[in-house]
Amino acid sequence: MARQTGTFRISSTHGEEVRAFVPYPLPPCEPPLVLEGGLAELHAGALSALDRLRVAGAMVPNRDWFLYGFVRKEAVLSSQIEGTQATLRDVATFEVTSEGDHPDDAGEVCNYVEALNHARASIADPSGLPLSTRLLCDVHRILMQGVRGEDKQPGEVRRSQNWIGGARPGNALFVPPPHEEVPGALAELEQWMHAADPLPPLIRAGLAHVQFETIHPFLDGNGRIGRMLITLLVEHWGLLNQPLLYLSVAFKRRQLEYYSMLAGVRLRGDWERWTAFFLECVTEAADDGVRVGKAAHELVGRDRSRVVEHDRTSVAAVRLLDRLHANPVLTVQLASELLGLTAPPARKAIDLLEELGILRETSGKQRDRVYAYHDYLELLTER
Repeated sequence: MARQTGTFRISSTHGEEVRAFVPYPLPPCEPPLVLEGGLAELHAGALSALDRLRVAGAMVPNRDWFLYGFVRKEAVLSSQIEGTQATLRDVATFEVTSEGDHPDDAGEVCNYVEALNHARASIADPSGLPLSTRLLCDVHRILMQGVRGEDKQPGEVRRSQNWIGGARPGNALFVPPPHEEVPGALAELEQWMHAADPLPPLIRAGLAHVQFETIHPFLDGNGRIGRMLITLLVEHWGLLNQPLLYLSVAFKRRQLEYYSMLAGVRLRGDWERWTAFFLECVTEAADDGVRVGKAAHELVGRDRSRVVEHDRTSVAAVRLLDRLHANPVLTVQLASELLGLTAPPARKAIDLLEELGILRETSGKQRDRVYAYHDYLELLTER
Protein backbone atom coordinates (compact mmCIF):
# COMPACT_ATOMS: atom_id res chain seq x y z
CA MET A 1 0.00 0.00 0.00
CA ALA A 2 1.62 3.23 -1.17
CA ARG A 3 2.24 6.05 1.27
CA GLN A 4 4.53 9.04 1.44
CA THR A 5 7.25 8.66 4.07
CA GLY A 6 9.00 12.00 3.72
CA THR A 7 9.66 15.06 1.60
CA PHE A 8 12.49 16.14 -0.65
CA ARG A 9 14.54 19.24 0.02
CA ILE A 10 16.29 20.82 -2.96
CA SER A 11 19.64 22.26 -1.99
CA SER A 12 23.08 22.94 -3.39
CA THR A 13 26.09 20.99 -2.18
CA HIS A 14 29.51 20.34 -3.67
CA GLY A 15 28.61 22.72 -6.48
CA GLU A 16 25.51 20.90 -7.70
CA GLU A 17 21.81 20.69 -6.95
CA VAL A 18 20.62 17.65 -4.99
CA ARG A 19 17.30 16.28 -3.73
CA ALA A 20 17.81 15.35 -0.09
CA PHE A 21 15.17 13.17 1.55
CA VAL A 22 13.74 14.25 4.92
CA PRO A 23 11.75 11.40 6.55
CA TYR A 24 8.47 11.96 8.37
CA PRO A 25 8.53 10.99 12.07
CA LEU A 26 7.58 7.47 13.11
CA PRO A 27 5.21 5.64 13.24
CA PRO A 28 4.10 5.14 9.61
CA CYS A 29 0.77 6.78 8.85
CA GLU A 30 -1.66 7.61 6.03
CA PRO A 31 -2.29 4.70 6.09
CA PRO A 32 -0.89 3.32 9.37
CA LEU A 33 1.09 0.09 9.46
CA VAL A 34 -1.32 -2.65 10.56
CA LEU A 35 -0.16 -5.99 11.89
CA GLU A 36 -2.58 -8.45 10.30
CA GLY A 37 -2.68 -11.43 7.96
CA GLY A 38 0.72 -12.55 6.74
CA LEU A 39 2.55 -9.91 8.77
CA ALA A 40 0.88 -11.12 11.97
CA GLU A 41 1.92 -14.70 11.18
CA LEU A 42 5.51 -13.65 10.48
CA HIS A 43 5.57 -11.67 13.72
CA ALA A 44 4.33 -14.66 15.72
CA GLY A 45 6.95 -16.87 14.10
CA ALA A 46 9.73 -14.39 14.85
CA LEU A 47 8.68 -14.13 18.50
CA SER A 48 8.66 -17.92 18.78
CA ALA A 49 12.16 -18.05 17.31
CA LEU A 50 13.36 -15.43 19.82
CA ASP A 51 11.81 -17.49 22.63
CA ARG A 52 13.75 -20.55 21.47
CA LEU A 53 16.94 -18.50 21.37
CA ARG A 54 16.31 -17.12 24.86
CA VAL A 55 15.74 -20.65 26.22
CA ALA A 56 18.87 -21.93 24.48
CA GLY A 57 20.89 -19.12 26.05
CA ALA A 58 19.48 -19.86 29.50
CA MET A 59 20.03 -23.63 29.40
CA VAL A 60 23.75 -23.74 28.69
CA PRO A 61 25.93 -24.09 31.82
CA ASN A 62 28.07 -21.11 30.83
CA ARG A 63 26.39 -18.30 28.92
CA ASP A 64 29.79 -16.86 28.08
CA TRP A 65 30.17 -19.62 25.47
CA PHE A 66 27.27 -17.93 23.68
CA LEU A 67 28.12 -14.31 24.36
CA TYR A 68 31.76 -14.21 23.28
CA GLY A 69 31.12 -15.83 19.93
CA PHE A 70 27.71 -14.34 19.19
CA VAL A 71 28.65 -10.73 19.94
CA ARG A 72 31.77 -11.00 17.82
CA LYS A 73 29.96 -12.83 15.05
CA GLU A 74 27.48 -9.94 14.80
CA ALA A 75 30.36 -7.45 14.88
CA VAL A 76 32.22 -9.29 12.11
CA LEU A 77 29.17 -9.67 9.86
CA SER A 78 27.92 -6.12 10.36
CA SER A 79 31.39 -4.83 9.49
CA GLN A 80 31.62 -7.14 6.45
CA ILE A 81 28.41 -5.61 5.09
CA GLU A 82 30.37 -2.33 5.03
CA GLY A 83 33.25 -3.94 3.12
CA THR A 84 35.71 -5.17 5.76
CA GLN A 85 37.47 -8.49 5.19
CA ALA A 86 38.31 -9.61 8.74
CA THR A 87 36.96 -12.98 9.85
CA LEU A 88 36.13 -14.09 13.37
CA ARG A 89 39.46 -15.91 13.52
CA ASP A 90 41.25 -12.71 12.45
CA VAL A 91 39.51 -10.80 15.22
CA ALA A 92 40.24 -13.40 17.90
CA THR A 93 43.91 -13.44 16.83
CA PHE A 94 44.12 -9.65 16.77
CA GLU A 95 42.69 -9.41 20.28
CA VAL A 96 45.57 -11.52 21.58
CA THR A 97 48.51 -10.53 19.37
CA SER A 98 47.52 -7.20 17.73
CA GLU A 99 48.63 -8.95 14.54
CA GLY A 100 47.21 -11.31 11.92
CA ASP A 101 45.46 -10.98 8.59
CA HIS A 102 43.52 -7.74 7.98
CA PRO A 103 44.62 -6.06 11.23
CA ASP A 104 42.98 -2.74 10.33
CA ASP A 105 39.64 -4.42 9.66
CA ALA A 106 39.99 -6.50 12.82
CA GLY A 107 40.53 -3.28 14.75
CA GLU A 108 37.22 -1.96 13.44
CA VAL A 109 35.43 -5.10 14.59
CA CYS A 110 37.04 -4.89 18.04
CA ASN A 111 35.80 -1.30 18.27
CA TYR A 112 32.29 -2.52 17.47
CA VAL A 113 32.44 -5.01 20.34
CA GLU A 114 33.71 -2.33 22.72
CA ALA A 115 31.02 0.11 21.56
CA LEU A 116 28.22 -2.43 22.05
CA ASN A 117 29.47 -3.37 25.51
CA HIS A 118 29.66 0.32 26.44
CA ALA A 119 26.10 0.97 25.27
CA ARG A 120 24.68 -2.05 27.11
CA ALA A 121 26.48 -1.09 30.32
CA SER A 122 25.25 2.49 30.09
CA ILE A 123 21.62 1.48 29.51
CA ALA A 124 21.75 -1.00 32.41
CA ASP A 125 23.30 1.55 34.79
CA PRO A 126 20.68 3.75 36.52
CA SER A 127 23.19 6.61 36.44
CA GLY A 128 24.26 5.94 32.84
CA LEU A 129 22.95 7.43 29.63
CA PRO A 130 19.67 5.93 28.36
CA LEU A 131 19.25 4.82 24.76
CA SER A 132 19.49 8.26 23.16
CA THR A 133 21.26 10.41 20.60
CA ARG A 134 23.93 11.22 23.19
CA LEU A 135 24.60 7.54 23.79
CA LEU A 136 24.73 6.78 20.07
CA CYS A 137 27.27 9.58 19.67
CA ASP A 138 29.39 7.96 22.40
CA VAL A 139 29.04 4.63 20.62
CA HIS A 140 30.09 6.24 17.34
CA ARG A 141 33.17 7.78 18.98
CA ILE A 142 34.28 4.35 20.22
CA LEU A 143 33.52 2.72 16.86
CA MET A 144 35.72 5.19 14.96
CA GLN A 145 38.67 5.44 17.35
CA GLY A 146 41.99 4.70 15.67
CA VAL A 147 40.49 3.15 12.51
CA ARG A 148 39.22 4.10 9.09
CA GLY A 149 36.82 7.01 9.55
CA GLU A 150 38.57 8.48 12.59
CA ASP A 151 38.88 11.76 10.67
CA LYS A 152 35.12 11.99 10.04
CA GLN A 153 33.87 13.74 13.16
CA PRO A 154 33.72 10.69 15.46
CA GLY A 155 31.05 11.08 18.10
CA GLU A 156 29.46 14.07 16.40
CA VAL A 157 26.31 14.44 14.36
CA ARG A 158 27.35 15.52 10.89
CA ARG A 159 27.57 19.18 9.93
CA SER A 160 27.61 18.65 6.18
CA GLN A 161 25.68 16.79 3.50
CA ASN A 162 26.51 13.12 2.94
CA TRP A 163 25.20 10.64 0.38
CA ILE A 164 25.00 6.90 -0.33
CA GLY A 165 26.37 5.41 -3.56
CA GLY A 166 27.80 7.36 -6.45
CA ALA A 167 30.95 9.44 -6.72
CA ARG A 168 29.16 12.67 -5.83
CA PRO A 169 25.76 13.73 -4.45
CA GLY A 170 24.44 14.49 -7.93
CA ASN A 171 24.59 10.82 -9.01
CA ALA A 172 24.07 9.23 -5.58
CA LEU A 173 21.65 6.38 -4.99
CA PHE A 174 20.27 8.19 -1.96
CA VAL A 175 20.83 11.58 -0.34
CA PRO A 176 19.88 11.76 3.38
CA PRO A 177 18.47 14.88 5.02
CA PRO A 178 20.46 18.14 4.96
CA HIS A 179 22.61 18.42 8.06
CA GLU A 180 20.45 21.13 9.63
CA GLU A 181 17.50 18.70 9.65
CA VAL A 182 19.41 15.88 11.39
CA PRO A 183 19.25 16.97 15.07
CA GLY A 184 15.48 17.40 14.88
CA ALA A 185 14.98 14.08 13.12
CA LEU A 186 17.09 12.27 15.72
CA ALA A 187 15.19 13.96 18.55
CA GLU A 188 11.89 12.75 17.06
CA LEU A 189 13.27 9.22 16.71
CA GLU A 190 14.50 9.24 20.31
CA GLN A 191 11.15 10.53 21.57
CA TRP A 192 9.28 7.81 19.65
CA MET A 193 11.56 5.06 21.00
CA HIS A 194 10.67 6.07 24.56
CA ALA A 195 6.96 6.76 23.95
CA ALA A 196 4.02 4.38 24.06
CA ASP A 197 3.06 2.91 20.70
CA PRO A 198 0.50 0.24 19.80
CA LEU A 199 2.95 -1.52 17.48
CA PRO A 200 4.80 -4.49 19.08
CA PRO A 201 8.42 -3.91 20.17
CA LEU A 202 9.97 -6.19 17.55
CA ILE A 203 8.16 -4.34 14.75
CA ARG A 204 9.28 -1.03 16.26
CA ALA A 205 12.91 -2.18 16.33
CA GLY A 206 12.73 -2.78 12.58
CA LEU A 207 11.14 0.63 11.96
CA ALA A 208 13.73 2.39 14.12
CA HIS A 209 16.54 0.79 12.12
CA VAL A 210 15.18 2.10 8.82
CA GLN A 211 14.57 5.57 10.27
CA PHE A 212 18.12 5.78 11.61
CA GLU A 213 19.60 4.61 8.30
CA THR A 214 17.47 7.15 6.43
CA ILE A 215 18.58 10.02 8.69
CA HIS A 216 22.21 8.82 8.29
CA PRO A 217 23.39 11.15 11.05
CA PHE A 218 27.14 10.47 10.90
CA LEU A 219 29.70 10.88 8.15
CA ASP A 220 30.74 7.23 8.50
CA GLY A 221 29.66 4.11 10.40
CA ASN A 222 25.89 4.61 10.04
CA GLY A 223 25.19 1.06 8.91
CA ARG A 224 26.95 -0.52 11.88
CA ILE A 225 25.38 1.86 14.38
CA GLY A 226 21.96 1.31 12.81
CA ARG A 227 22.24 -2.46 13.08
CA MET A 228 23.58 -2.17 16.62
CA LEU A 229 20.48 -0.11 17.42
CA ILE A 230 18.34 -3.19 16.68
CA THR A 231 20.40 -5.25 19.15
CA LEU A 232 20.05 -2.58 21.83
CA LEU A 233 16.29 -2.16 21.30
CA VAL A 234 15.63 -5.91 21.34
CA GLU A 235 17.29 -6.09 24.75
CA HIS A 236 15.93 -2.74 26.00
CA TRP A 237 12.36 -3.79 25.23
CA GLY A 238 12.80 -7.19 26.91
CA LEU A 239 12.65 -9.43 23.84
CA LEU A 240 16.01 -10.92 24.85
CA ASN A 241 18.01 -10.38 28.02
CA GLN A 242 21.41 -10.63 26.33
CA PRO A 243 22.73 -9.88 22.81
CA LEU A 244 22.32 -13.33 21.30
CA LEU A 245 20.66 -12.26 18.03
CA TYR A 246 23.29 -11.75 15.33
CA LEU A 247 20.84 -10.33 12.79
CA SER A 248 23.56 -9.31 10.34
CA VAL A 249 23.95 -12.97 9.36
CA ALA A 250 20.59 -12.75 7.57
CA PHE A 251 21.16 -9.21 6.28
CA LYS A 252 24.48 -10.29 4.75
CA ARG A 253 23.02 -13.42 3.15
CA ARG A 254 20.30 -11.24 1.60
CA GLN A 255 22.35 -8.08 1.21
CA LEU A 256 20.95 -6.83 -2.10
CA GLU A 257 17.41 -7.47 -0.89
CA TYR A 258 18.24 -5.66 2.35
CA TYR A 259 19.27 -2.53 0.48
CA SER A 260 16.27 -2.85 -1.86
CA MET A 261 13.87 -3.02 1.07
CA LEU A 262 15.37 0.10 2.65
CA ALA A 263 14.99 1.92 -0.66
CA GLY A 264 11.40 0.69 -0.98
CA VAL A 265 10.45 2.47 2.22
CA ARG A 266 11.97 5.75 1.07
CA LEU A 267 10.67 5.63 -2.50
CA ARG A 268 7.25 3.98 -2.09
CA GLY A 269 6.53 4.03 1.63
CA ASP A 270 6.55 0.23 1.58
CA TRP A 271 6.81 -0.40 5.30
CA GLU A 272 4.86 -3.65 4.92
CA ARG A 273 7.46 -5.35 2.70
CA TRP A 274 10.31 -4.10 4.86
CA THR A 275 8.60 -5.41 7.99
CA ALA A 276 7.99 -8.81 6.42
CA PHE A 277 11.63 -8.97 5.31
CA PHE A 278 12.84 -7.88 8.76
CA LEU A 279 10.74 -10.52 10.54
CA GLU A 280 11.98 -13.23 8.19
CA CYS A 281 15.57 -12.18 8.97
CA VAL A 282 14.90 -12.23 12.72
CA THR A 283 13.50 -15.77 12.47
CA GLU A 284 16.41 -16.94 10.32
CA ALA A 285 19.03 -15.42 12.62
CA ALA A 286 17.38 -16.69 15.81
CA ASP A 287 17.10 -20.22 14.44
CA ASP A 288 20.73 -20.05 13.33
CA GLY A 289 21.69 -18.94 16.83
CA VAL A 290 19.86 -21.87 18.42
CA ARG A 291 21.54 -24.32 16.06
CA VAL A 292 25.03 -22.89 16.62
CA GLY A 293 24.51 -22.59 20.37
CA LYS A 294 23.41 -26.21 20.68
CA ALA A 295 26.30 -27.41 18.54
CA ALA A 296 28.82 -25.32 20.55
CA HIS A 297 27.47 -26.73 23.82
CA GLU A 298 27.80 -30.28 22.49
CA LEU A 299 31.31 -29.62 21.16
CA VAL A 300 32.54 -28.22 24.45
CA GLY A 301 30.96 -31.11 26.38
CA ARG A 302 32.66 -33.70 24.18
CA ASP A 303 36.02 -31.97 24.40
CA ARG A 304 35.76 -31.61 28.18
CA SER A 305 35.09 -35.34 28.52
CA ARG A 306 38.13 -36.10 26.37
CA VAL A 307 40.34 -33.89 28.52
CA VAL A 308 39.00 -35.20 31.84
CA GLU A 309 39.36 -38.86 30.76
CA HIS A 310 42.90 -38.52 29.36
CA ASP A 311 45.42 -40.47 31.42
CA ARG A 312 47.79 -37.49 31.55
CA THR A 313 45.19 -34.84 32.24
CA SER A 314 45.71 -32.07 34.75
CA VAL A 315 43.60 -29.52 36.57
CA ALA A 316 45.34 -26.84 34.54
CA ALA A 317 44.27 -28.45 31.24
CA VAL A 318 40.62 -28.66 32.33
CA ARG A 319 40.69 -25.07 33.60
CA LEU A 320 42.25 -23.86 30.37
CA LEU A 321 39.56 -25.56 28.29
CA ASP A 322 36.92 -23.88 30.43
CA ARG A 323 38.45 -20.49 29.59
CA LEU A 324 38.55 -20.98 25.83
CA HIS A 325 35.04 -19.51 25.44
CA ALA A 326 36.45 -15.99 25.81
CA ASN A 327 39.92 -16.86 24.54
CA PRO A 328 39.58 -19.16 21.51
CA VAL A 329 42.97 -17.91 20.35
CA LEU A 330 45.78 -17.81 22.89
CA THR A 331 49.52 -17.88 23.56
CA VAL A 332 51.50 -19.46 26.37
CA GLN A 333 51.75 -16.06 28.02
CA LEU A 334 47.99 -15.55 27.91
CA ALA A 335 47.39 -19.11 29.18
CA SER A 336 49.73 -18.38 32.09
CA GLU A 337 47.75 -15.26 32.95
CA LEU A 338 44.39 -17.02 32.67
CA LEU A 339 45.51 -19.89 34.90
CA GLY A 340 47.63 -17.88 37.32
CA LEU A 341 50.53 -20.24 36.66
CA THR A 342 54.07 -19.97 35.40
CA ALA A 343 54.85 -20.72 31.76
CA PRO A 344 55.90 -24.41 32.08
CA PRO A 345 52.60 -25.79 33.51
CA ALA A 346 50.62 -23.53 31.19
CA ARG A 347 52.60 -24.87 28.24
CA LYS A 348 51.93 -28.46 29.38
CA ALA A 349 48.19 -27.72 29.47
CA ILE A 350 48.37 -26.32 25.93
CA ASP A 351 50.39 -29.33 24.77
CA LEU A 352 47.71 -31.71 26.03
CA LEU A 353 44.89 -29.79 24.33
CA GLU A 354 46.98 -29.70 21.16
CA GLU A 355 47.64 -33.44 21.35
CA LEU A 356 43.88 -34.03 21.57
CA GLY A 357 43.32 -31.82 18.53
CA ILE A 358 41.36 -29.25 20.53
CA LEU A 359 43.96 -26.53 19.99
CA ARG A 360 45.88 -26.03 16.75
CA GLU A 361 49.06 -24.04 16.37
CA THR A 362 48.41 -21.36 13.74
CA SER A 363 51.46 -19.10 13.58
CA GLY A 364 54.06 -21.56 12.28
CA LYS A 365 56.62 -19.94 14.58
CA GLN A 366 59.08 -21.61 16.91
CA ARG A 367 58.67 -18.85 19.47
CA ASP A 368 55.63 -16.78 20.48
CA ARG A 369 53.39 -19.47 19.05
CA VAL A 370 49.66 -18.88 18.67
CA TYR A 371 47.02 -21.56 19.25
CA ALA A 372 43.36 -21.61 18.19
CA TYR A 373 40.31 -23.58 19.30
CA HIS A 374 39.78 -24.54 15.69
CA ASP A 375 36.52 -26.50 15.80
CA TYR A 376 34.80 -23.85 17.93
CA LEU A 377 35.79 -21.03 15.56
CA GLU A 378 34.81 -23.11 12.54
CA LEU A 379 31.40 -23.78 14.10
CA LEU A 380 30.77 -20.09 14.63
CA THR A 381 31.76 -19.17 11.08
CA GLU A 382 30.25 -21.97 9.01
CA ARG A 383 27.47 -21.20 6.52
